[in-house]
Amino acid sequence: MPGAGSVIAANYVYNVAKPDGLTLGSLNSAIYMDQLIGRKEVQFDWAKFNWIGTPEPTELLFIIRGDSAYKSIDDMRKGGEPPKCGSTGTASITYHIPKLLDDVLGAKSTIIAGYQGAGDIDVALERGELQCRLITIAAFFGREPHISWYKKGFTRPLVQTGRKRDRLLPDTPTFYELMDRYKASDADRRLVTLITASNEFGRPWTAPPNMPADRIKILRDAWNTTLKDPDLLADAKKRGWPVNPIAGEELAALAKEVIAQPPEVVARLKKLLAE
Repeated sequence: MPGAGSVIAANYVYNVAKPDGLTLGSLNSAIYMDQLIGRKEVQFDWAKFNWIGTPEPTELLFIIRGDSAYKSIDDMRKGGEPPKCGSTGTASITYHIPKLLDDVLGAKSTIIAGYQGAGDIDVALERGELQCRLITIAAFFGREPHISWYKKGFTRPLVQTGRKRDRLLPDTPTFYELMDRYKASDADRRLVTLITASNEFGRPWTAPPNMPADRIKILRDAWNTTLKDPDLLADAKKRGWPVNPIAGEELAALAKEVIAQPPEVVARLKKLLAE
């Protein structure tokens, strides 16, 4: 169910789907921010979903075409024509991180929103309609065309979102390193922490609210068992897909935490995400 960075799907799971355990949502992990800033299209409460689990937290990577004049975030800070970055919409982390790079680090880009999915963004990048995009580190190293693009130098990683450099990206600085370099304020750091909390949700699966407790337990138990299955783990390893699951109970606690923000943080987020 595409549309609005999975807000349409989230609204459906929350309001339309029967709470019987037969309809689940695989949601964009960042759309809690649309709820926080009060966007009218949001018809759900992130804290009241019944969270089932996520197979992995997903740190992100800001990449740019190899033929771009921008070789680093330092280059982007110096000015020039901003590169065009693709996004599925304002509810997506593909929108949030470029906005953060501009607001916190002064690295400007022009965000082109409205793509239906990652595949459409990739096509636009290949055609030259776009120069940059956000992608998970796992997808960058684990799926085509990104594996080949990186090997051929078609794309170049500029910054990663984790607090520590990923072992596969030892030469790519983290957002936190760059905040140290450019002496970001405490308010900037709080905003970055709120937005990148979506990485902890990873690729979450959820169920409607008001579901009987026994059905939630069945789903969570099945999820946890599946993510330990030897055949699944062997297949994931062969494909280069990391499996580091987080249980539904932990996601439920995190969902409540990210929604409970003080007014000054919400005001800063609203300003950042203003269209």
